[in-house]
Amino acid sequence: MDTHIALLETQVTRLGIVLEPSGDPAEAAGVLNPGATRARDGTLLLYPREVAAGNVSRIGLAAQSEGDGELRFIRAGVALEPAEPYELRSTPGGFGCEDPRVTFVPLIDAYVMAYTAFGPDGPRIALALSEDGYAWRRLGLADFSAAGLPRGDDKDAAFFPEPVISPAGVTSLAFYHRPMTHISAVDGHAAVPLILSMPARERELVRIAYVPLEPVLADPANIVKVAESVPVLEPASRWGRVKNGAGTPPVRIEEGWMSLFHGVDAEFDAGSRFTGLRYSAGIVIHDAERPHVVLYRSPEPILVPERDEERRGVVSDIVFPTGIDVASKARSYDVYYGMADARIGRARLALGASALEASDAQESAA
Repeated sequence: MDTHIALLETQVTRLGIVLEPSGDPAEAAGVLNPGATRARDGTLLLYPREVAAGNVSRIGLAAQSEGDGELRFIRAGVALEPAEPYELRSTPGGFGCEDPRVTFVPLIDAYVMAYTAFGPDGPRIALALSEDGYAWRRLGLADFSAAGLPRGDDKDAAFFPEPVISPAGVTSLAFYHRPMTHISAVDGHAAVPLILSMPARERELVRIAYVPLEPVLADPANIVKVAESVPVLEPASRWGRVKNGAGTPPVRIEEGWMSLFHGVDAEFDAGSRFTGLRYSAGIVIHDAERPHVVLYRSPEPILVPERDEERRGVVSDIVFPTGIDVASKARSYDVYYGMADARIGRARLALGASALEASDAQESAA
C-alpha cells in the first residue's frame, strides 16, 4: 500500500529488563514475548511465554507490583498450560502455547488472547477469552476454512480493539496474522538468497484477517470464524527484507491505528558468510476505518538489537515487541518486548506531534 504520512518523529528510551528466568524449570529456556493489558481495576498484567527444556511453552501471568517507585512484576500463576490436542505433540521440536497478544474489546466486554498453538500440525493461531484478564476460556483454533483464505502454519496474531470495515465493506473485528512459507526453515545460506529473490508479496508478511461483527455480538465464540484476509505490509527494501510480522496489538492515535511490528534481515560477516538473522522493530499506522489502507510505516527501524541482553540469549539479535500500554504522557507508550528469546524488556515510545497537525501546518505555510 502507498503511505500517506511523510514522516513521524519517534523516540525510544530503553527502561531495562522487567522479567527473566526465575530458576523455575518451567522457565529454564527463557521468559519472552509477553502480552500486556490492564485489568478492570487498572493493574497492569503481563502474559510471558515461559519456555521449559525441550521448547515446551506455556503462557504465564505476572501482575504489576507497587513498591519503591520502580515498576516491578510478580508471578501470579499460569494463564494457559498446554492441554488441548492442538497444543500437544510427541514428536521432537517442542509444543505448547506461545507468544500471546492480549486486547480488551469493549463491544463484547471481554479480553481476547490470540496466541500460537504449537501442536501436531505445526503452529496455528488459537484464541481465548477472559472476563477479568486472569481466568481464560479457550475458544479453539482460528477458522480459516472459508474459500480463498490462507491455511496452514500461521503466527503473530493480535486483535484490533474496535470494529473496522473490511475490504468487502463488512463491519468486522480484525486481527493481524502471518502465514508461513517454510522456506525460512531451510539453512540460512540457501534460504536467504531464495527468499530475497521472491517477490515481496510472496514472502512472509503481515496480513489482516476479518471476522464479521454481527455473529460475534450474538455469540462471542464466533470470533474464531474468519471471513476475509488481505496482505497489508510487504517486506521493504531498506529493512525487514527477509520477512515481517505483527508485534503489538494496535492502539488508537489521532492519525489512525498504530502498532509496532517486527522485521527480519540477514546478517553477514566480512567474508559475506551468512551469520544469522536480526529482528528489529518499527511502527505502522493504518487508516482508522479501513485498516487494510496503510498510512505510514517506519522508513528505518526504531528499535534494533544493540544491548548485550538483546544480542545474546537463546537466539541472538532479537527485539520482538508484543505488548503495549499507554503511558501517562500524551502520545507515549510502554512497549514490552522479547530480548534474544531469553528475557523481557521495556521501552518507552514517544511519538512526535500529530502527523495530521504537521500536514495542516505545512498547508497553511504554503
